[in-house]
Amino acid sequence: MLAHARNPKRLAHMGFDTVAADLTHPDAATPVFWKSIAADVTHIVNVAGLLTAPDAAFQAVHVDAPKAVYAAFPDASGVLISAVGIDDAPTPFARYRRLGEEIAHMAGLTVLRPGLVLGDTSYGGSSLARALSVLPIVTPVVGNGSQAFNPIHASDLSTAISALLKTPQPNDVLHIGGPETVTQSEMLQGLRRWFGLRPAKLLRLPRGLALALGRVGDAMRLGPISRTAVTQLETGVLSPSSPGLPPARGFSEFLFARPAGTQDLWHARLYLMRPVLRIVMAILWFLSGLIGLFLPSAEFLPLVPNSPLPDWTLIGMARLGGVVDLLLAAALLRGWRPRLTSLIQFAMVGLYTVAFSLLAPVLWVLPLGGLLKNLPILVLIAVLAILEEER
Repeated sequence: MLAHARNPKRLAHMGFDTVAADLTHPDAATPVFWKSIAADVTHIVNVAGLLTAPDAAFQAVHVDAPKAVYAAFPDASGVLISAVGIDDAPTPFARYRRLGEEIAHMAGLTVLRPGLVLGDTSYGGSSLARALSVLPIVTPVVGNGSQAFNPIHASDLSTAISALLKTPQPNDVLHIGGPETVTQSEMLQGLRRWFGLRPAKLLRLPRGLALALGRVGDAMRLGPISRTAVTQLETGVLSPSSPGLPPARGFSEFLFARPAGTQDLWHARLYLMRPVLRIVMAILWFLSGLIGLFLPSAEFLPLVPNSPLPDWTLIGMARLGGVVDLLLAAALLRGWRPRLTSLIQFAMVGLYTVAFSLLAPVLWVLPLGGLLKNLPILVLIAVLAILEEER
């Protein structure tokens, strides 16, 4: 069995045989590429998908790369995992999902549309649901919270996929979900009980406010915090199972089959700290950049007396540092290459700390903290780097 994922190296370390491929690369849109890295393929399970992305990425992941895979292995049977609620939805996600289904139909694959998928771990939208459920004081819901969901456990979905690979139903669009229907409010309240937390009052977010928060998520590339996710929550995710599929457990049954652990609660409470930390660090770098660019030299040169460097060099370093700080603020707000941005931040704070320690050691004993503040900042950068790695 060959596995492909966003981070195939992690799968390889777990012991899986993996295929490393960037689905957005032009090579991935050619059957020759897939034939060169895999052979004797008898079954295909396509679960690749994007919630938010530019059109070019949507086209590559949902249409071009799958089309090339199907063409490379025309005798293989397979299943495409699609999504419910895409028939009339105007979002790019729905449009490209529909195109992906058309490609799968032409290749003779079975199309399976699951409802909301939850599991023992969490990712994407399920992580966001957990995070919302553990907020203090209130539990936010989009709209009135009455939207219907019938969540299915990931292991039950896997059982259904396995059955369809053994008995394909090509050219069909099948639906699968759990037998228990809950509202958005009931689902979040159920998750809160699972965490062992006291009930919290519902906070009903107006559609306009929820969409505004989704736009912020889109701009910062925060994955499930997006306009598409808000639209899905606003309409609900209901997918009654098609006849003939293996039975699945209901939401309450599988949720309480495993007690929540400390790691579950920590992850849920830290999940929304990622955008908070990003914004806080962006504000820090933005203000630091403005100070570096516009603070009069007469204000900061006295802080580094008897420096071996001439004044013009110190002024130039301050102005250049200001530019770099502003670029870091922009990178944080945009979510540009989070791991690299974290490394650059760490290096910049470390460089500032070492440089000013050599130029003016007195900055360590200033009444308001001075260089001492850099130590917790370095820790915050490290924490943000950990939180940015979602999968």
